[in-house]
Amino acid sequence: MTSASTPPSHTASQPLQARTHHPLAGLAIGFVGVLIFGATLPATRIALDGFSPAFITFGRAVAAALVAGLVLVVLGKRFPRRDAGRLFAAGVLLVYGFPGFSTVAMQTVPASHGGVVLGVLPLMTAAFAALFGGERPGLAFWAWSITGAALVLVFSLSGADIEPGLGDLWLGCAALSASCGYVISGKLARTRPGWEVISWALVITAPISIAGAVYCWESGVLKPDGAALAAFAYLSLGSMYAGFVFWNWGMAIGGIAKVGQVQLLQSFVTLGLSALLLGERITLVTIGFAVAVAVVVWCGRKAKVG
Repeated sequence: MTSASTPPSHTASQPLQARTHHPLAGLAIGFVGVLIFGATLPATRIALDGFSPAFITFGRAVAAALVAGLVLVVLGKRFPRRDAGRLFAAGVLLVYGFPGFSTVAMQTVPASHGGVVLGVLPLMTAAFAALFGGERPGLAFWAWSITGAALVLVFSLSGADIEPGLGDLWLGCAALSASCGYVISGKLARTRPGWEVISWALVITAPISIAGAVYCWESGVLKPDGAALAAFAYLSLGSMYAGFVFWNWGMAIGGIAKVGQVQLLQSFVTLGLSALLLGERITLVTIGFAVAVAVVVWCGRKAKVG
């Protein structure tokens, strides 16, 4: 943010102005990202039929980095040396942390279960936004966020669909990585387009991605069929790239903590696609928890965030 004595540039000031005057735009744009992210867990389950968890994590990062690098070159973007450290940190959390933990979790838990458990993301995102994102959610916001997280915790431990297990721990680690990464990338997206933030994060971490994919190649590619290949492509270009373009953009103009609440609706997308693509049985109890979480989102959307 620029000081009062320095004329702000268009790129630095425009997102802040938009965020102040058009908060609903941030929610709408962020929701597009949520729709894309909602297919991540079902696609991961499908991709596991042809690839190992490690190769999925590194391989999809390589594919996304190739596309991101091409876009940056075509548009003539200069390397953001000043933000390189933060972009690398966001990359580690979002390119390896969340994908790695969630892929391991999908080996032992249904995608529909994971979709509801990851409803804890908005609370974690709000906590990190308050810690180092420059935002100060009010008491009402925290009350609704904690209520949503409590619903998710009860669902996870109740055994309503599956018995609690190690998969829930991996999902918790995935949520922790994602929420911290969201705040870092959301802050960066206040001064540059969201697509550029995720693009540079992918490119900066590309050497690690390539090394990991090469190392896992022999044992990680398990004769994938067409469905597994399509799922891997979606994880690479959708979940790993396009989703973040909209998500970072939405957080930049709508506020990190408030737009983060929209992700509670991701459970519905994941539930629907889990039933459609995987044939998973969605119980009334699962739907009930998802509906309750959605109500919390609606109420939390109106809470004050400074």
